[in-house]
Amino acid sequence: MAGLAPVDGWTRWPAPAKLNLFLRIPRRRADGYHELQTVFRLLAWGDTVRIRLRRDRRIRRVGASVAGVDADDDLLVKAARLLQSEANVALGADISVEKRIPAGAGLGGGSSDAATVLRALDRLWGLDLGEDRLAAFGLALGADVPVFVRGRNAWAEGVGERLVPLELPPAWYVLVDPGVHARTAELFQAPELTRNAAPATIADFVSGAWLGNAFEPVLRRREPAVEAAFDALARIGRPRLTGSGSGCFVEFADGGSAAAALRRLAPGLRAWVAPGASRSPLLDALEGSAVAGEW
Repeated sequence: MAGLAPVDGWTRWPAPAKLNLFLRIPRRRADGYHELQTVFRLLAWGDTVRIRLRRDRRIRRVGASVAGVDADDDLLVKAARLLQSEANVALGADISVEKRIPAGAGLGGGSSDAATVLRALDRLWGLDLGEDRLAAFGLALGADVPVFVRGRNAWAEGVGERLVPLELPPAWYVLVDPGVHARTAELFQAPELTRNAAPATIADFVSGAWLGNAFEPVLRRREPAVEAAFDALARIGRPRLTGSGSGCFVEFADGGSAAAALRRLAPGLRAWVAPGASRSPLLDALEGSAVAGEW
């Protein structure tokens, strides 16, 4: 299996992070869910999911997990079991993750890991269910999972599942993790959250209009560490919040500018540079054109 570098039965698969380049909430639906508008930008950086097939149908999480998450509640395990059940698969899998994406930062770590499990096991179990069906399974796991299953930058609406692929220019990002684990459910219930923003269009985004993030003022008021991260990033550019997490970023047109800006930040911040991806590195791995050691 070219590009996957199996070692002792283990294969390695990319699970890239994402950014929300903006996030608006035009309305709250009668069922309690919120209609969103956003642009998902995939990054050429993230977690690595390792998978080893089993013959006994067991799905087993191996190694460390996100603190406080039981194996049965881990999206990795849920994704594998859902696929196994829906496709009536007799095989199982051991699954582990090399975590780089911080939890609660709005960078999509759990959702991306789950999507990678769906795509990789579809390949390893020989199912060939197709992108649409796997994306539908992903939506049952979480609203952000389908964009990672499909692996393309996208304009998104609905709860994030209605996707229109977008070609985005090259960009590099200085990211900061303030260390705050933002809880999405609580933020959606915040009384100060703006839920009636004027709907935006793809043309608005392409024109460079500043569309903002509905969660930014909420988190900046509630979390001093997020406010401090914004203050630090404001010295190198215009900071933005990603998703409903605490992660903040500034966009640059080239890697040299991003690296220079990173060096200007005060020590003590958890900050790094990551390039935007034209498409998910997972798609390259599935096509056998990505070597595990390059991720």
